[in-house]
Amino acid sequence: MDITEVRVTLREEPRLKAFVNVTFDDDFVVRGMKVIEGKNGLFVAMPSRRSKDGTFRDIAHPINNEMRKRLEDIVLQEYHKKCKESGKSPGATQTLEQEDFEVPNEAIDADIAVRESEEEEKEEETPI
Repeated sequence: MDITEVRVTLREEPRLKAFVNVTFDDDFVVRGMKVIEGKNGLFVAMPSRRSKDGTFRDIAHPINNEMRKRLEDIVLQEYHKKCKESGKSPGATQTLEQEDFEVPNEAIDADIAVRESEEEEKEEETPI
């Protein structure tokens, strides 16, 4: 599956740096990915929705780590390119329209918590 288009919309928020739409094989688009600044740097969060119990669950996500890494590398590369084109540093972005899509802070917190737990799991799996 090839990533054929990445559209980045920069945001001017403390942790939410951009919204991203990714097209696969010129046939399928995933909207609402986010570039978030976590405690260990930038990462890509998948689109999510709040469930009845108040937790956030990904709507779409890579099934394996290889695809997750490939997707994240390409998205962050396009994010940095967009920042450079706009004259902004990757940590300071400008506000642009994003189809009236607002993300509550608790959703961003949930994305960061998921990322941190994934990193902890990786550390536990890594042999010493």
